[in-house]
Amino acid sequence: MSDNTQLQQQLLEAGVHFGHLRKKWNPKMLPYIFAEKKGIHIIDLNKTVEGLTEAAAAMKQIAKSGKKILFVATKKQAKEIVTECAQRVNMPYVTDRWLGGMLTNFSTIRKSVKKMQSIEKMLEDSSISINKKERLTLARDRVKMEKVLGGIAAMNRTPSAIFMVDISHEHIALAEAKRLGITTFGMVDTNSDPNLVDFAIPSNDDATKSIAIITNYITAAIIEGLQERETEKDKMEDDQEEGLEEVVSEEGNAAEGDAAAPRRRASGTRRTTADK
Repeated sequence: MSDNTQLQQQLLEAGVHFGHLRKKWNPKMLPYIFAEKKGIHIIDLNKTVEGLTEAAAAMKQIAKSGKKILFVATKKQAKEIVTECAQRVNMPYVTDRWLGGMLTNFSTIRKSVKKMQSIEKMLEDSSISINKKERLTLARDRVKMEKVLGGIAAMNRTPSAIFMVDISHEHIALAEAKRLGITTFGMVDTNSDPNLVDFAIPSNDDATKSIAIITNYITAAIIEGLQERETEKDKMEDDQEEGLEEVVSEEGNAAEGDAAAPRRRASGTRRTTADK
């Protein structure tokens, strides 16, 4: 309980409770609204804590299972925060702009990523003969592609989950994720429909401090999941090594026992010359 109280205080200081003007609200957010002050809806931080802890627990399990979570935040105030958090946990991210079909037409996106990687190799390989104009053109193309595709360059398959800072702003990404049955997480402000995502975190999705505290909280949960995964993997490897040592030891003891055992006499009676 004290942990929740402390978290609520941190959320309050970050301005997570400030929603939009009443005239911009979505009626489906009613269960998450605490009050109205000067025409602005105030989000119930008890609901925020509840949604945040549920989302964090689910993300922890996804990370623990070794699956990928795609971070999406193309709003100016969220780009830097989300990029830093995604890189910290080695997860794919999109913070420049969402290309239509980034999930539903993933094979085409992978071709674009491979093209970007081939351009990088061409520019780095001094043995390839490229004139100055061609090199400049390729360098510009690489910068453009890196800006859009750099965050998903290592994503070889569609992610298991997607986290969005503003589900209304990222409606195309949300629609593609729902179409593919990908688990969705999102910061949901008072102007959005919380029923559109599997895990809604009612919160201010415009303020930098609010975005930072929510994103850092779920990132910490992902880190815990990854650490537990590594711990279990190390334990399994240790158990396998111990098991192998026991097998080798048993085989060695068996071999020694066979060597030390006296030769047994053949069963039955030997025929003598007289018997013949």
